[in-house]
Amino acid sequence: MAKELKDLTKRSEDYSKWYNELVVKADLAEQSPVRGCMVIKPYGYAIWEKMQQTLDGMFKATGVQNAYFPLLIPKSFLCREAEHVEGFAKECAVVTHYRLKNADDGSGVIVDPEARLEEEFVIRPTSETIIWSTYKNWIQSYRDLPLLINQWANVMRWEMRTRMFLRTSEFLWQEGHCAHETAEESEKRTVEMINVYADFAEKYMAMPVIKGVKSANERFAGAVNTYTIEAMMQDGKALQSGTSHNLGQNFAKAFDVTFINKDNKPEYVWANSWGVSTRLMGALIMTHSDDNGLVLPPKLAPIQVVIVPIYKSQEQKDEISKAVHPIVEALRKKNISVKYDDADNRRPGFKFADYELKGVPVRLALGARDLENGTVELMRRDTLEKETGPLEGIVERVESELESIQDSLFNRALKLREENTFKVDSYDEFKKRIEDGGFFLVHWDGTTETEEKIKEETKATIRCIPLDAEEEEGVCMVTGKPSKRRVIVARSY
Repeated sequence: MAKELKDLTKRSEDYSKWYNELVVKADLAEQSPVRGCMVIKPYGYAIWEKMQQTLDGMFKATGVQNAYFPLLIPKSFLCREAEHVEGFAKECAVVTHYRLKNADDGSGVIVDPEARLEEEFVIRPTSETIIWSTYKNWIQSYRDLPLLINQWANVMRWEMRTRMFLRTSEFLWQEGHCAHETAEESEKRTVEMINVYADFAEKYMAMPVIKGVKSANERFAGAVNTYTIEAMMQDGKALQSGTSHNLGQNFAKAFDVTFINKDNKPEYVWANSWGVSTRLMGALIMTHSDDNGLVLPPKLAPIQVVIVPIYKSQEQKDEISKAVHPIVEALRKKNISVKYDDADNRRPGFKFADYELKGVPVRLALGARDLENGTVELMRRDTLEKETGPLEGIVERVESELESIQDSLFNRALKLREENTFKVDSYDEFKKRIEDGGFFLVHWDGTTETEEKIKEETKATIRCIPLDAEEEEGVCMVTGKPSKRRVIVARSY
């Protein structure tokens, strides 16, 4: 067993430490010299690229186009939408000068005090303001609508306590910003995009999610309504994994974005925005991985199959390679990513441990004796089960196993969520049980005061009002006031 695996903290001992170690040991990312920022390493970025490529195709299938907007936003832009600036003010990094110079005493480079900007720039925490100032020039008539734009970018939100992928000062994301002719069209797009996120999470990440509406307290700054997908991690905490915001006409009014409607009258456009980020990487890790390392769903694994030859001589290696190459070609024709690791600088045992740590879904091991017997050993990463079977038909078997692993990971995560979701009516019972984690379906009176009381006393928040929540007469577990449906309350990342 490789040293990396021996040193990995167990989830049951310290879940947070396990996560932090795994991100580094699996070669996903590392801390950077810049406080609160990370370096995403090639293997980690390869996973993000697969997420990005898949989502990009899903967006474009709904008519969305990609564009790019400036990183720097004039400070005055953020002041135009009061609720928006209030929501982000404490997280903004500000550019105040445009030039450096050598210090007169030769001590190094300093900021040139004479190069102060007339107006400071904010490094984008999100792009609503710069985009809506641009849309004013793009939209004149109802014929220019809908405008369906997305950008893949980085953003900066100054964080005091950071954790790689889950909460960093700089992170990668996509942000969609759409303009519509009617309120109904905008709401339809807002819901459509949260459904896209849910489909991606469940079909590609193998991560079950609950679609819901955020409470007013948890809503995006400046939004009329915020839709969310919430996932349960293995420690019972919730992770907000994607959001879609109906912005009404708030930003259109702030930036005077109007169009001439079909009645030849000016009207403010209707807007929405939606986004997911590299936080999905954290979700992927915490949903599936185990004490041996990463467990990746095949659809997002950079390497879906690894083949490791076992040999004692160059002659044996050549014979195995000759047999393996047609298999590699056949797998690639089926769009299955495969790596044949015949490097001589690492022993097979180390390779096994390394690919296990990195979550490669299927491992094939082929030795000289296997070649003689026409057999091959196959191991599934999700179960760690090994089975030796015929070499003939291995391509079809691998294809079947990958589909099985994808389904198995989803079902396992769904089972965990179902077993850790509870209906609770007593606040005292809730306060005791929240310590063990889980999702709690509770009645809430709908007030911000009650919501803040729950958060202050239990460190739990209202994650969402599920979209499929049925009406159910009840009383708030805190105040005893009437409630018509249950909401999901949980501790979260």
